Amino acid sequence: MHKAQTILIATLAVGFIILPATVRAEESLIPKDMLYIGQGPSVMGIDKEAPVDSGKKPTPYDRRMKTPWSAEAFRDEGPAHMVFLDAYLMDTYEVSNKDYGEFVKAKGHPAPAYWDDPRLNKPQQPVVGVNWEDAIAFCEYRGKRLPTEAEWEKAARGPQANLYPWGNDFDPAKANYGKNHDATMPVDSYPEGASYYGLYNMAGNVFEWVSDWYDPHYYGRLETMVNPTGPAIPVWMGGTGTYVDRLTVGDKRVIRGGSWIAPEGTVRTTHRFWNHPLNNSYGVGLGFRCAKTAPPEIEQQIRDIYIAALVVMGRERFVEAQQAVSRGLAIDPKNIELLELRSLIEQSMERK
Repeated sequence: MHKAQTILIATLAVGFIILPATVRAEESLIPKDMLYIGQGPSVMGIDKEAPVDSGKKPTPYDRRMKTPWSAEAFRDEGPAHMVFLDAYLMDTYEVSNKDYGEFVKAKGHPAPAYWDDPRLNKPQQPVVGVNWEDAIAFCEYRGKRLPTEAEWEKAARGPQANLYPWGNDFDPAKANYGKNHDATMPVDSYPEGASYYGLYNMAGNVFEWVSDWYDPHYYGRLETMVNPTGPAIPVWMGGTGTYVDRLTVGDKRVIRGGSWIAPEGTVRTTHRFWNHPLNNSYGVGLGFRCAKTAPPEIEQQIRDIYIAALVVMGRERFVEAQQAVSRGLAIDPKNIELLELRSLIEQSMERK
């Protein structure tokens, strides 16, 4: 080992006794039902001139999207642009009937539509029939909030800006869409379709409310690239030909992700849709998940894990060093320092 590395490891070893307690704090900083998504740049939106499809026979939706009035709606997914997001936490799963039922009981909140529908009210199915204010109320009850549209898209696309949560090739076996099933599926279904960060059902099952107002032209005139939160004021829509129903009027919030009753085109990670915040007109296919700003202690925790890995690596306890790095990467899979350290450990093990 080089002299400089030896000095560094010896210096770090002084603090080694206190590191394990800090590392063990990860379970309390990240709730078991959420995943950590680190800060950094992310691609949002996509540039395209024609709908993306899988080569199958066009559906009525596909044909409608080729009509002149729908062209503007199709372009609401672009232009592609970079945004920078602070670290945040996101629910691994869509909110279930079980969790929502506990909220209804604790707060006396009205039960949502379809609460008694036997097709849709199993404990582990996602809650449906909720409007935007219902979703806000639940998330606040849990000490969380709705994700922004930018946060939702980053969580769905991953660092490679995938067109689908699992990659760029459509796979009908990885999502519940287009009435492939006669109802929603449990929130932990389709593990093979999970996003890069490990979130389930970011494509299909239920559309998900996000916090932003909808504006079909918003991407073309972003006020900020850092932690965007959508238009500052709602856009009144009516008779403009934007999206599915040209007669729909009023202010709209964004919904994302497609649903079990929606067509293939809606499960793209860039697909944008909207609904009035007090409306649950997509009720049987409309739910949500929550997000939360990441505690700053998590960054310190990752730093402590990095130092702990360096210490045991310096003692040539490479398996322990690998385990420490794995804990850090479980929190922040794209942490450059941890990825580089993992490579260095592997090289050291090969030389030994």
